[in-house]
Amino acid sequence: MNNQELIARSSRVFINTYSRYPAAMVEGKGCVLKDADGREYLDFLSGIAVCSLGHCHPAVTEAICDQAGRLLHVSNLYHTLSQTELAELLIENSFAERIFMCNSGAEANEAAIKLARKYSPAGKYEIISLEGSFHGRTLAAVSATGQPKFHQGFEPLPEGFVHAPFGDLAALEKMISAKTCAVLCEPLQGEGGVRPMPKEYLAGIRELCDRHQLLLIFDEVQVGMGRTGTLFAYEQLGIIPDIMTLAKALANGLPIGALLTTEGVAAAFTPGSHASTFGGNPVVCAAGKVVVETMLADGFLEGVKAKGKYLAGRLAELASRYPRIAGEVRGMGLIQGLLLTPEYVDRGPAIVNKLFEAGILANFAGNVALRFLPPLIVTEEEIDRLAAALDKIFGEIS
Repeated sequence: MNNQELIARSSRVFINTYSRYPAAMVEGKGCVLKDADGREYLDFLSGIAVCSLGHCHPAVTEAICDQAGRLLHVSNLYHTLSQTELAELLIENSFAERIFMCNSGAEANEAAIKLARKYSPAGKYEIISLEGSFHGRTLAAVSATGQPKFHQGFEPLPEGFVHAPFGDLAALEKMISAKTCAVLCEPLQGEGGVRPMPKEYLAGIRELCDRHQLLLIFDEVQVGMGRTGTLFAYEQLGIIPDIMTLAKALANGLPIGALLTTEGVAAAFTPGSHASTFGGNPVVCAAGKVVVETMLADGFLEGVKAKGKYLAGRLAELASRYPRIAGEVRGMGLIQGLLLTPEYVDRGPAIVNKLFEAGILANFAGNVALRFLPPLIVTEEEIDRLAAALDKIFGEIS
């Protein structure tokens, strides 16, 4: 069955919620995907920061198959080994003392919102997030998201969420009221255009939370799990949250989410407060355990930093060669964005389409930046292929 046949079948049955490219992916290995026509694509999107060890990583595949042959699912009314082992690894290597597992980033953020409200005194339920943020597609998570385009058509949204201007600490402080219970932010805004949070700004938010007795929640769904060159982004920023959410790369393609927090905050959840039928599934957790162990192996995260620096450097070279088209390069580790100039920003989607035609997958984030999220195992040679393709495209449109 070829692309055209598979696409026709798919289009007949699915609700039209995605603007899909004309390719039906059937295989993947490392940083390469193959479609039903046999065409190969260099993946600089990783399922949007999900397959961080590359497609069909042998050790992850082995763990999945082994666990599936022993125990596929059991209710969270019982304990399981792989779930416990993954939880121990995450807690041993983070600030956290307790964890809750679910199935996605949106679910992890929902859990964080509920925990923040339940932990806080009566009457304190409002959460401040930032303009340009993205926290998921459920009603509460989309309400926390600071981008109006994601709100359209779903009003009235749940109350209890306000959005502070990005980078304006004084404006955020003015929004704190007797109703405020937490501040929710991403250490780096991915969907918002690959926009890192300045350390001094995050430190200021931490100080405000401490002064006003608010919880600080870090959404590391996209930037956690090695993406920035440390296991968690907060590690290199020097600011420790009270709650952190994870998902995406945690099981290299299988659905998982997690909320990590301290003992004191976690105590607000008691049996019956919150739950997830499939959260912490044995097979998913077996994959997650391998992912964490691989990322913690000697040299892995240092390699991510080095390759991130190399990618940023190649993008900066392009920006210097084509100043009319591209400007600032920003990011951390292997989440990098190349901002387009005002003259060319409307052509971002077209540039991404040209990359697709050249056999390279990327996307356009926040209507401002070409975003690159390759698997963390990407090579310098593969980064060079991306740079060469962009060079050709920029040359054609300049």
